[in-house]
Amino acid sequence: MSQSDATTLRINRILGGARDSALDAQIHRLSHRGAVDTLLIAAADVPRRRFRATSEAGRTIEIALPRAETLFDGAVLWLDDNHALVLRVAPQRWLRLRPRTSDDALALGYHAGNLHWRVRFAEGALLVALEAPAEDYLARLGALATPGRLHCDIVDHAPC
Repeated sequence: MSQSDATTLRINRILGGARDSALDAQIHRLSHRGAVDTLLIAAADVPRRRFRATSEAGRTIEIALPRAETLFDGAVLWLDDNHALVLRVAPQRWLRLRPRTSDDALALGYHAGNLHWRVRFAEGALLVALEAPAEDYLARLGALATPGRLHCDIVDHAPC
């Protein structure tokens, strides 16, 4: 990891997890001084290795990780005697689509596959990971996205 200037922090490795015993005490001490900053990212950004974001304190963060490292909720990205930066992953929201008939289920599966949506299946429903407003997904489904054909709602987590 390197620090380029007062407003940009370059991160090129993950130091560990915020709950790791080796890091926990120092992060706890810094939190009492208000010296722990948070970088909040969308769940869809977790697999990324190179990107730029802004921390909650307004600092520009440049991430450039090697292939062997993967971001995770609670990853410690920076830690020194005066400051810590911890990654937090926002909860993934899902559009739950319940088709009314088997014909509608086939049409929904066809559309979701052709549109390359990230999906899960649970309890007779297709769950679509929301990376844009739900209305954008429903618009892509056209006439299929009507109350008579699909029941739609949003959930904050996908049942496993």
